Amino acid sequence: MEWTLEVITVPVTDLDRAKAFYEDQCGFRADIDAAFYEGVGRFVQLTPPGSRCSIVLESGLPDSPGQSRMAPGALQGLQLCVTDIEAARAELVGRGVEVTPVLHVGASGWAEGRGEERWNSFLFFQDPDGNGWAIQEAPTPLAER
Repeated sequence: MEWTLEVITVPVTDLDRAKAFYEDQCGFRADIDAAFYEGVGRFVQLTPPGSRCSIVLESGLPDSPGQSRMAPGALQGLQLCVTDIEAARAELVGRGVEVTPVLHVGASGWAEGRGEERWNSFLFFQDPDGNGWAIQEAPTPLAER
């Protein structure tokens, strides 16, 4: 049996603002924008280009049994991988996303510039609510790993 991670809920305050950010500025594909029942909540599912895992933004839906919602902005450490960190940064900047310079982990902590080691080049950004994302450069596309 496979256990695949396919959806992550991202807590936001304004669905329309968040949807516009992820779709228009980050280039995610909007898969679903629907309500379960008239007047009872709404959810928006978006998928990063080439990803098998989507994010869901929701509002007005009841908590899942045994779970409670995170506050908007509380989700940190979501990570995307790309094969060209500089091209990814240029695309996001061109779409109006405030993103860090390319960074790597060095002997003294985070330092500006690409890392010499594989897997050691990153970017960071936040959505309008402060949810934190990392982008890491992978040496090869997912299908080849």
